[in-house]
Amino acid sequence: MKRYSLMTVAVAVLAAGCTFEPKYERPAAPVAATFPASGVYATQPTTSAGDASHGRTAVDIGWREFFADPRLQRLIEIALANNRDLRVAVLNVDAARAQYRVARSQLFPTLNAQASKSLQRVPLDLSPTGQTISQEYEVGLNASWEIDFWGRIRSLKDQALEQYLATAQARKAAEISLVSQVAEQYLQVLAVDDLLKITDDTLKTAESSYSLTKLQFDNGTGSELDLRQAETVVEQARANREAQARARAQAENALVLLVGQPLPDDLPPGRSLGDQRLLTDIPAGLPSDLLTRRPDIMEAEATLRAANANIGAARAAFFPKISLTSSLGTASPTLGGLFKAGSAAWTFAPQVTLPIFEGGQNLANLDLANVQKRIEVANYEKAIQSAFREVADDLAARSTYDAQIQALERTTFAQSRTLDLSQLRYKNGVDSYLQVLTAQTNLYTVQQSLVDARVARLDNLVDLYVALGGGWIANTGETPRPADAPATVGAASAPAAASAHTSG
Repeated sequence: MKRYSLMTVAVAVLAAGCTFEPKYERPAAPVAATFPASGVYATQPTTSAGDASHGRTAVDIGWREFFADPRLQRLIEIALANNRDLRVAVLNVDAARAQYRVARSQLFPTLNAQASKSLQRVPLDLSPTGQTISQEYEVGLNASWEIDFWGRIRSLKDQALEQYLATAQARKAAEISLVSQVAEQYLQVLAVDDLLKITDDTLKTAESSYSLTKLQFDNGTGSELDLRQAETVVEQARANREAQARARAQAENALVLLVGQPLPDDLPPGRSLGDQRLLTDIPAGLPSDLLTRRPDIMEAEATLRAANANIGAARAAFFPKISLTSSLGTASPTLGGLFKAGSAAWTFAPQVTLPIFEGGQNLANLDLANVQKRIEVANYEKAIQSAFREVADDLAARSTYDAQIQALERTTFAQSRTLDLSQLRYKNGVDSYLQVLTAQTNLYTVQQSLVDARVARLDNLVDLYVALGGGWIANTGETPRPADAPATVGAASAPAAASAHTSG
């Protein structure tokens, strides 16, 4: 008896430890060991005391510190609570968690209660009792359990777990992306406001010039050519203003969609485009840091781990499947006799199923699992390369925008003086109105270019902050939430991912 007990323990140990999953090894990062640092990357942006990160990495900087505009902070907070795409991402995590629990439940026996009645008629000459109709009542418990000797079910459970973790990282990436989208759309609204102000100033100047030119034309001292040229500037400015007013309304509509509700009337006052203070000197670190900072890379690796686990399940399908089924209860030909002495009944039916011929299905499934893993390796490497490229692009842009804006500011001053001098020369009859028209057009164009460059610089800082893994925590110094934590700002963190690892 002792010998059989030892054999039972040995079988249980083997069943718990045997698995055909390949040992997972993280693929090498297919990028350079460092980000570019020479040439255009060597120039660092100018940083004031209020714009300094003080050496903190992006993941350690809360978005409330990165975005100092109180109006923008409030919009991000509302978006995190109401954005519908983010709600779908959260629900996808809940669905993946449930699927993992379903897969894990296959490791345990199932127990069901059952009650039944059966009626049967047999020919009289075949009935041992001399009765043609017989009936039977049964009440009891049925149990079944597939012994996961080869690790098939555990591999499927591991696959479901990694898919759940990948979905959680996708939800984290969606939240970080939402933070940046709200910020960039808000900046776009401010940029259009600046363009409208420039257009209004240009229109005011053009209307003044047109009035003077028309007066000269009416008095016979000016030409119709000068009048029509002045009229062209006025009408062009009016047309631009209508287009910009349309763009302003559409930009706000896009912001409303991101926020997930109409903009509240009690939003705090915001800052203008020129007064936005974003941290400009966030250190880039090393490309290898992105493996633990970027949720999209962690999502790709979790998907790769899931594909690796699926290989174990495909391999285990070649080996026998061991199932145990049993039942325990009472049986009687009458309902009243179910619980009388001697009515106990039980069955025990172990079963071993060995695949012999299945038309190549198991072999094809194994080939498919191996191909899917190679696909996910390529996707993981592509995610790293894409992240490296995004950071490198943002670093290159960060190094050049300050000089570009300074050059445009000098150009704007020069064009403004050119317009003043051209108007003075025209009034004194030295030059034709064509010089004034050219100066007005050039000034208007460079002013718009300056606004575009300023908003592009701010967008670049936002993109770099997100590309380096920032935007997940709200306040600097707070404990980061798990990837599957609730999206609502201030909500308690739910350590479901940690518990999933523990229970898995």
